[in-house]
Amino acid sequence: MNYVTLNNGLEMPQLGFGVWQVPDEEATPAVSKALEAGYRSIDTATLYGNENGVGKAIADSGVSREELFITTKVWNRDQGYENTLKAFDESMEKLGLDYVDLYLIHWPMPEVDNYVKTYKAMEKLYHDGRVKAIGVCNFNVDHLQRLLDECDVVPAVNQVECHPYLQQKEVKEFCQEHNIYVEAWSPLMNGKDILQNDVIQRIAEKHDKTPAQVILRWHLQSDVIVIPKSVTPSRIEENFNAFDFELSEEDMRKIGELDQGKRNGPDPDEMNKY
Repeated sequence: MNYVTLNNGLEMPQLGFGVWQVPDEEATPAVSKALEAGYRSIDTATLYGNENGVGKAIADSGVSREELFITTKVWNRDQGYENTLKAFDESMEKLGLDYVDLYLIHWPMPEVDNYVKTYKAMEKLYHDGRVKAIGVCNFNVDHLQRLLDECDVVPAVNQVECHPYLQQKEVKEFCQEHNIYVEAWSPLMNGKDILQNDVIQRIAEKHDKTPAQVILRWHLQSDVIVIPKSVTPSRIEENFNAFDFELSEEDMRKIGELDQGKRNGPDPDEMNKY
């Protein structure tokens, strides 16, 4: 496992396990399998409705809490100062934990314009020691700049949709300038046509790896944190095996040329739903 050091000195596994769209009852066996395979970073959220299942897997795993890196997120309807503090308490109860390692705002919802108040509540949780680090999801450059201007704690992470067809170069550049790590959700674009891409397939054949492993390796070598999701045991293991080979500069260049600005999820400026 590779670890990255966040801007407050906290170490985070560069490869984690995501549980988006995993039902609560399926989350327990999936997370258990991931922990067994060697994952130590688990990414959930209030919206996913599976914090209970994730918490049960953690409790049953036998892995010490200090070895784990747990992320959850405040959902749109819970934004605002007091609402965020309440939502955090509810997440902790479901997860069965005393603290989380990373707490994120799920979407900026710019039309609602509550994300600064939400972030200030997260700063309190951070200063109180109830979270080890705080950050955001799906924030564009202007959203990030506003937090830097109006808040005290620089976000440790910005989790965004990122894959070879949406490489987020502007966001990556801004985050690098301000020591904010980019974390990729939907890193394989939900396994759609990207895995059949000719360039990806040729690189995979050259390295005797799967297309998914090549894409995950591209993220890792781009200094991006990545959280692939699967409930299939073989794929959970496959995704974890992205550390025993290296892409060449030419491989990286060819994948870099695949960017189409193609989103699989919503545009952050247009996502304003509760």
